[in-house]
Amino acid sequence: MTIDTSHNAQTSSNELETRATFKSFGESTKQDWDNIMVQLQVTQSRVADHIIEQLEYLRHDFGGFPVNRLEHCLQTATLAQRDGRDDEYVLCALIHDIGDNLSPYNHASVAAAILYPVVSPANHWLVEHHGIFQGYYFWQHIGLDKDARDKFRDNQYFDYTAEFCAKYDQVAFDADYKSEPLEHFEPLIRQFFAPRERDGELIN
Repeated sequence: MTIDTSHNAQTSSNELETRATFKSFGESTKQDWDNIMVQLQVTQSRVADHIIEQLEYLRHDFGGFPVNRLEHCLQTATLAQRDGRDDEYVLCALIHDIGDNLSPYNHASVAAAILYPVVSPANHWLVEHHGIFQGYYFWQHIGLDKDARDKFRDNQYFDYTAEFCAKYDQVAFDADYKSEPLEHFEPLIRQFFAPRERDGELIN
């Protein structure tokens, strides 16, 4: 894992010098918010490092599976990349389970929220719903309805998401498969999560 910390000390000093003094949003001024919006880009510049760090947390978490959770993510992304999928799709494949150790019962929504600002509606929907679609392959073993995905059958992204699970996600537990390492995907993470112009974009 490579995390860039060279600018942290300088940035922290600058933030202290330009910090707002209001005690409520109602007291804030346009000057305050002009500065805060600049600082928001500083925060965004750290996102890639935080994503890489969170993926690293999955390295030692097997959860009973044949491979650790990071290897599953790497394997899913490697399968997609070697199958000729575009960079955005590969990014989604890499990050789709990043929420496993943050919210095990809602991990898909965690990943989808992270990806929402940088991916297409189709890929966002895929990530947000992949957990239910993945259930088609095993939910019958844990007392759940493996056909629960059928309630989305009329959705325009149903087949797209089903294909992701069939070809890349549910098969990515092979302990003998040679996945690309996390370092291989770091440039992709940094490309998509780098600061960019967001004029008029909502901040949620």
